[in-house]
Amino acid sequence: MDKQELDRLFRLDGRVAIVTGGSRGIGRAIAEGFALAGARVVIASRKADACAETAEAIAKRGGEALAVATHLGELDQLERLVGAAVDRFGGIDVLVNNAANALALPFGQITPEGWEKSMSVNLRGPVFLTQYALPALTASGRGSVINVSSAGAYLFSGFQHMYAAAKAGLLAYTRALAAELAPRKIRVNAIAPGTIDTDMVRNNPPAVQEAMAKAALLRRAAEPDEVVGLALYLASDASSFVTGATVNIDGGLVPR
Repeated sequence: MDKQELDRLFRLDGRVAIVTGGSRGIGRAIAEGFALAGARVVIASRKADACAETAEAIAKRGGEALAVATHLGELDQLERLVGAAVDRFGGIDVLVNNAANALALPFGQITPEGWEKSMSVNLRGPVFLTQYALPALTASGRGSVINVSSAGAYLFSGFQHMYAAAKAGLLAYTRALAAELAPRKIRVNAIAPGTIDTDMVRNNPPAVQEAMAKAALLRRAAEPDEVVGLALYLASDASSFVTGATVNIDGGLVPR
């Protein structure tokens, strides 16, 4: 291997990536990182203005991005998202299933509506979006699906049981789809973040945020940009022989 080949391993030139929840937090960091690595990026999240602002920020840095307002709980919007990506850029090579909601209801007070709201975004959305994108990912010949799960899938996640259950289900789907889609040359992997300094974490009281950060071996929360390197690895040729894997990026939270 020479330097040119090494540099190429982590490049995404000529590839198209959809990033859900791509207008803030982990999703935005990944979208911006992918654009800097040469990808054309499709930004999907519920708020059209936030998607447009993110796409504009990427364009100002010389990247190319498309904003598509999308609610992950609405199947027709997922199909439209895939169509918009293919119409604009001609295909899809990378799909990052990052969007989530952290709806919390104490056990004994779960409602069917709350359960459906949690599962539709955190589990059903990624599954069906991947299915809608399947023809384009197959045509790519180097497709990569990255499911963003959570350290909560492994922990005693009291009061966050719906979120944790959906994220654990996403890990099961990661393994199953890795097996099923390997003949199509599509790799499927997952990232399981711990405490990251995002709006989802900041919605907790300060004392809870501090406890979440100090629970990890590294005794701190991560910045969203610290997830980019792992996502880039899983999206690029650097991980060409990696599929069905879940990589914790949690400062040692789960092992502890």
